Amino acid sequence: MYNTIVVGAGQAGLSIGYYLKKTGLDYLILDKNQEIGQVWRERYDSLILFTSKQYSSLPGSIVEGDSNSLPTKDEISFYLKRYAETFDLPVRLNTEVYQIHKNGDYFSISTNQREYKAKNVIIATGPFQHPKIPTFAKKLASEVLQLHSSEYKNPTQLVEGNVLVVGGGNSGAQIAAEVSKERTTYLSTGQSLKFMPLYIGKKSIFWWFDKLGILSASSTSFFGKKIQKQGDPIFGNELKQAIVEKNVRIVGRSFDARGNTVFFNGQDHLEIQNVIWATGFKPDYHFLSNIPEVINQNGAPLHKRGITNIEGLFFLGLPWQYRRGSALLQGIGYDANYLVEHLRQ
Repeated sequence: MYNTIVVGAGQAGLSIGYYLKKTGLDYLILDKNQEIGQVWRERYDSLILFTSKQYSSLPGSIVEGDSNSLPTKDEISFYLKRYAETFDLPVRLNTEVYQIHKNGDYFSISTNQREYKAKNVIIATGPFQHPKIPTFAKKLASEVLQLHSSEYKNPTQLVEGNVLVVGGGNSGAQIAAEVSKERTTYLSTGQSLKFMPLYIGKKSIFWWFDKLGILSASSTSFFGKKIQKQGDPIFGNELKQAIVEKNVRIVGRSFDARGNTVFFNGQDHLEIQNVIWATGFKPDYHFLSNIPEVINQNGAPLHKRGITNIEGLFFLGLPWQYRRGSALLQGIGYDANYLVEHLRQ
């Protein structure tokens, strides 16, 4: 019987592992991957974070290098692996959680390895488990190459012809700008694009966000609600420049497809050869099916600052878990410390 089982050894699971170690409580971190940092390493080759290293570090250890520079995905992958080793965190890899049951005052956690028991369970898998792809994607012809952004690595994967990137977030923006250097590229989005520079006066934009109190704006504050409603801008000028140079052409929101053709709002349509779905992810908490009261009808966790209405069950690593900074690697530590203090009390 453990005091606490943490599900997930990504940045959230490692952050709370750091604070749990300070308490002396008996705990274990479970992760289904073969290596720590594997999820980051498998992202597309050119991925660079838009948060500087100063705002991409977990508690107790900074990402090596210039704190004002932007880390690559491989740097983050290596950093997470080194982080677990530095603090000797008890991570058990190749362990996939199948089901969690509440049995009186403890939880039973069944996995592909064995069953664990714990007084507390912290779900630190994050909200991005499965690619979210529109249902009309199934109407596209088999010769149209379709990749989700999680499958995209670099332009060499693409077949001959043009490319449609669907989704106007930061991943879609980076991918569209990259492939536009080699292919005729279209970006489908239902919203007007808002751009923000990565640096102002040689300081990371997130340094300014920090000083202005944006990162500490809570999800329930007036300022926080306004930021959530507006959504994140696109950081950097690569896509903006590609649009100006007409290397990327903006089309409306895609809503249907047939054969090689995708249809957009405004009765526009295009024949396409490649589609990259930068349409985000959907959560998957199937292992909580026996505790359905902590998941809402959209599949998202029900919680207050990570604390659920089930005693001993917590969530960590959710965007806007408490404040804007919760979505950043550095901000996860703030939420992790809060949950550990709750456990100690």
